[in-house]
Amino acid sequence: MPRRYFRLLDDVTLPGRWELGIPLDGHGYEVDDPWMFRAGQPVPSQQTLSIPVEQPGTSLDFSLAGFSTPIVSARVAVVISELAAQDIQLVSVNVEGHAEPHFILVATRLIRCIDDAASEEVIRWTPQDGRPDRVGQYRDVEGLRIDPTRVGDAKVFRTWGWSIALIVSEDIKLALERIRATGIRFTEV
Repeated sequence: MPRRYFRLLDDVTLPGRWELGIPLDGHGYEVDDPWMFRAGQPVPSQQTLSIPVEQPGTSLDFSLAGFSTPIVSARVAVVISELAAQDIQLVSVNVEGHAEPHFILVATRLIRCIDDAASEEVIRWTPQDGRPDRVGQYRDVEGLRIDPTRVGDAKVFRTWGWSIALIVSEDIKLALERIRATGIRFTEV
């Protein structure tokens, strides 16, 4: 039986939850390239980063900060590290007003595995869109489905061409559910 995979999403329906802003560098400026955290590759060593709390509320074990940057609590970091250390990088980050350790979860693998035919809708950039640098790449993917036979041994990864999707294997999903990690919503892909 093929392994099952799930997109890891921020549960924005939780009442009274915090909202996190864009990662800031040690001088309080937005990081130069916030997209690097979801590029599917390791990021260079970072100075101490911080995340502003844009809307105060209940802190969560998993949140998407600005630019869809995944922020995880120490307990989520431990679970994912135990199951998929080879697939991730944890970047320490200070969340404004919270003493507990938090991390940016960087998936260090980018896998070409989107199943265009099985996905609900796939739109690619065309020459008519006026973005010659993007022609042929994914512009939008609805109802994302992946081909698990292309994933190999990865347990945490980004999908090539649509790197906004952060994917985890079923064993990670189950482990996060066991610890009752807050802020997470899963969608099977």
